[in-house]
Amino acid sequence: MDSSIASCVLQYSGYLIEGGLLLYLAWTRQWKKQRSIIFYLTALLLAELVRAYAGYKYGLDSRQYYYVYWCTDFPLVISAILLIWLFFRRACSHEEKMWRYIRLVLAFAFPLVVGISAYSISRHQKLLFSYFTIELSQNLYFTCLVLNTLLYILLQQIQSTDDQLGLLVCGIGVQFAGPTACFALLQLTWGVQFAQSLTTSIMRLCTLGMLLVWGYAFAYVKANKVASSPVLAEVTID
Repeated sequence: MDSSIASCVLQYSGYLIEGGLLLYLAWTRQWKKQRSIIFYLTALLLAELVRAYAGYKYGLDSRQYYYVYWCTDFPLVISAILLIWLFFRRACSHEEKMWRYIRLVLAFAFPLVVGISAYSISRHQKLLFSYFTIELSQNLYFTCLVLNTLLYILLQQIQSTDDQLGLLVCGIGVQFAGPTACFALLQLTWGVQFAQSLTTSIMRLCTLGMLLVWGYAFAYVKANKVASSPVLAEVTID
């Protein structure tokens, strides 16, 4: 009962903070500057609301909720990869030669992950959704964590003065570090009930941590520290 209450607190706290961040960005007229952030926050909020509705209507242990969860998880991870891509572009705004090499690596990473995940089809053809979709999402979680770690190292190497970008990258790291470790735990424990409950709670806690870091970045980091780098809106136009 206590774990259920804690899970609900984390869940609804996430909803409130996500909605609050979107309202704050609108109130401060940062829609154009943070367009990709707003897109990701909107996708995250919509995915969680759809999951909450499916859980309420069919139950958290139902097959319907299972499909809804993983069908919403895949586009959510894809949007996170695109967001990290834009963060790389923002970090390399004054390093065009470096960006050309990084762009090739990023373009190669996604097809590689898809290919590795698709290899499981030949071994589990009767369980296509369960093995391919879920494994692909888990592999993409790991890919996001690796790419985000490389981005953080890059920011240290080029001595970036974009403090806001550094905090946004740290937030993404919090978001994906916990779930990646939990997916590894599920593999080791063969998906026992305790591991599944722990995974759900940690994922919500990590999402909450990311939102708090991002909220601090938007509210307290001065905009003039970001002015020397192109804003995300310019990246999306390119």
